[in-house]
Amino acid sequence: MNLATDLAQRSHCVKAQVGAVLAKDTRIISIGYNGPPAGTHNCDEEWPETGCPRDARGSCSLALHAEENAILYAVKNGAKLEGATMYTTLSPCLPCARLIFSAGITQVYYRKSYAEYKGLPSDEGVDFLNHFGVKAQKFDDADVPLKLPL
Repeated sequence: MNLATDLAQRSHCVKAQVGAVLAKDTRIISIGYNGPPAGTHNCDEEWPETGCPRDARGSCSLALHAEENAILYAVKNGAKLEGATMYTTLSPCLPCARLIFSAGITQVYYRKSYAEYKGLPSDEGVDFLNHFGVKAQKFDDADVPLKLPL
């Protein structure tokens, strides 16, 4: 989760910075953060005051979500996602949840709630994943054992 948090800082989004990490068999297999497709533009440079244009639901109309970027990068590089775990700084929206499920990812840990961020009544993406057998839960730093240097 620390890596996902660090990746989020690479985002050029002026509204929200989100990072995602895909891991499998104790290895990182892909990373991603939210932003427009590579080679297009950077929102903080082109629209520094307002961010990129919004769609009808108030979301970025030009950006890929961190989860999408992590999945696309993995696929582009031939990584097998079946059985992978995703760590993301914001719980997946419903469209990302459908991609996560379809990719065969079996666990998702998130730091903050997308529903709370967007003012929605529930985390539809988390509900979808849990309903269809993907374990999606809020990450609790207290559950991580502290590793002390030798």
